[in-house]
Amino acid sequence: MRVIATDAAPKAIGPYSQAIATETLVFTAGQVALDPKSGELVGRTTAEQTEQVFANLKAVLSAAGTALAHVVKTTVYLADMADFAQMNEVYAKHFGAHKPARSTVQAAGLPKNARVEIEVIAVTR
Repeated sequence: MRVIATDAAPKAIGPYSQAIATETLVFTAGQVALDPKSGELVGRTTAEQTEQVFANLKAVLSAAGTALAHVVKTTVYLADMADFAQMNEVYAKHFGAHKPARSTVQAAGLPKNARVEIEVIAVTR
């Protein structure tokens, strides 16, 4: 196993890694819409926050030597399931024709009062 860490994504806000890579898989930590430089939450709407989440995920996956095109599974946590359509529109834009398996759940609370958090599992290239 190797620990993945990049300054292009927010530092972990707890005792965990941005991602862990094995020989064939990358497991990211859940990403919320934190700005990598300031550590502050970016965006007020779920759509805006989802954009930042994808920027963070792309940075972590890149540091691990993979990309969104190699994601096989995602888990999406929403503060309010009523925001599903907003998240889903941004999500679909970033994955395009690629459709990883996905679970979406409503969470009682997310770090920093975020509206959305996403974690992924990807294969290495």
